[in-house]
Amino acid sequence: SPFMQKLGFGTGVNVYLMKRSPRGLSHSLWAVKKINPICSDDYRSIFQKRLIDEAKILKSLHHPNIVDYHAFTEASDGSLCLAMEYGGEKSLNDLIEEQNKDSQDAFPAAVILKVALNMARGLKYLHQEKKLLHGDIKSSNVVIKGDFETIKICDVGVSLPLDENMTMTDPEASYIDTEPWKPKEALEENGIITDKADIFAYGLTLWEIMTLSIPHFNFYDDDDEDKTFDEGDFNDEVYYAALGTRLPINMEELDESFQKVIELFSVCTNEDPKDRPSAAHIVEALELDGQ
Repeated sequence: SPFMQKLGFGTGVNVYLMKRSPRGLSHSLWAVKKINPICSDDYRSIFQKRLIDEAKILKSLHHPNIVDYHAFTEASDGSLCLAMEYGGEKSLNDLIEEQNKDSQDAFPAAVILKVALNMARGLKYLHQEKKLLHGDIKSSNVVIKGDFETIKICDVGVSLPLDENMTMTDPEASYIDTEPWKPKEALEENGIITDKADIFAYGLTLWEIMTLSIPHFNFYDDDDEDKTFDEGDFNDEVYYAALGTRLPINMEELDESFQKVIELFSVCTNEDPKDRPSAAHIVEALELDGQ
């Protein structure tokens, strides 16, 4: 369609910006998620099911910090399309990469706290009102409009039901998440997954914004003084040993305005899920601080 512009891609899917009039003015812009045409038949069925699940979940959600559902239909080639609110042309991950390239300075603490509050509000709604675990919180699943005018969580395709104790109990369900953001309990064979798994990933997302880095993705040995990148320098052993742990922060690079952000990051990345706050407690604390 001449009204479709490719925005980006994810695991097995492409995302397009759809202008619903020739000039893109008479109707709101939509983001359309469609299965990548180069997917093999085996993977296509997996991604089609995930897209069907995402459409069903998204249709039931209504919150200012979660992208809205618009439509779910079949394209002329037989593939399924999920049309959603256009939350913004860039993900939080896009902005982090740009910041890293342009200045390598952390975002201002006030901006990070604004992101933190809006994300926490979306998670509070998912956990408390909808009894859902997002299951893949990270910077690339947060969309930003303008100069942080709106902040919305997206990609609920791997969301999982929670019981009244905020615990995932469905034996058929599978917690996926993206490996660098996984909490310790998700790495254990019989780990109990609760709403606090999202909170750990949320804490690492705050770390991303402060450090402009991917969690645990350190290509070098700690003893290696030569920091010139080489693909062979990636240390699998160091990487896997670090998964599920709290990441260090270089305090010399951050001034006292970051104290609240660092405290929030630290408590959210406690190894024991019981020691992490709920999304509701995070919202309450940040709103009391006037965020």
